[in-house]
Amino acid sequence: MESTFHPDPFPIARFIKEIGRGKKGARSISRDDARLLYAAMLDGRVSDLEMGGLMLAMRIKGESVDEIAGFLDAAEASFEPLHAPAGDFAPIVIPSYNGSRNLPNLTPLLALLLAREGAPVLVHGVTTDPGRVTTAEILAELGLPFTGSVQEAQAGFAARRPVFMPIEVLAPRLAHQLSLRRILGVRNSTHTLVKIMQPFAGPALRLTSYTHPEYLELLSSYFATAVPPERGDAFLMRGTEGETVANPKRAQQIQWFHEHACTILVEKQAAVDEMPPLPESSDAATTARWIQQALEGMQPVPAPIVEQVEHCLHVARELRNQTIFHHDSAR
Repeated sequence: MESTFHPDPFPIARFIKEIGRGKKGARSISRDDARLLYAAMLDGRVSDLEMGGLMLAMRIKGESVDEIAGFLDAAEASFEPLHAPAGDFAPIVIPSYNGSRNLPNLTPLLALLLAREGAPVLVHGVTTDPGRVTTAEILAELGLPFTGSVQEAQAGFAARRPVFMPIEVLAPRLAHQLSLRRILGVRNSTHTLVKIMQPFAGPALRLTSYTHPEYLELLSSYFATAVPPERGDAFLMRGTEGETVANPKRAQQIQWFHEHACTILVEKQAAVDEMPPLPESSDAATTARWIQQALEGMQPVPAPIVEQVEHCLHVARELRNQTIFHHDSAR
């Protein structure tokens, strides 16, 4: 990391003093302070030394709901929002930052099934990850190129194909924050933010997941209290190796957050003895061929993914109808 000197540095010491008192002594900061702090981090107004100290202190303490909310306020204000095309569905947002190590990564299948029904689908994430098979790599095998601009994304929505935007294109400042993991060796708050952010100017359905139990409580509280209702709805589930696609072996619980109310759409399924048909290997080329066969009806789509698609389409349609109603009422 190169040292930087910003002409307008942000006074961060008071925040480090609160956050950095250790696991038991640390105190959380307010939503407004979190927004100011994270905006300064994104603007490069925090020195490298302070940035490292803050990230490690937050890693030890863990984020509060107000801190996540304030960080996300700043994060979503740091890039150009997308606009939903006309149609029957609100956009569906699928973050993809984990890929897979063991199971075949079927996030591209979920995205393609949704787009085939006419829903605008945005997949955003990383293009490569050593030791993992990313959604981006599988989409490339399927002949779906990455999107390089907001304008290309809008064209992709109009063509009814899933749009994959690398995080470097969608939100360059957040991409830089993610890259600091290679230097510090540990994740930081940005790894949570990119998985729950809503990149559209209007309402959208975001599919979100967690990998550690403590994040179920944190994100449930966030979606139940801190999200402006006009930003749309969210599905929350345990990740399939970190991805937001339903586990093909057995369904995870899916919670739906709508205007701060939580509904369980899918109950957690017990383990089954019989394995559903899956790609014989998890590499990108084999997975892409199997996904193409599933789209053509030559392979059965796993039942948990079919159910997930149905719920996504239902809620995205309802969100779209609500948006049209509110727009007409405001005239």
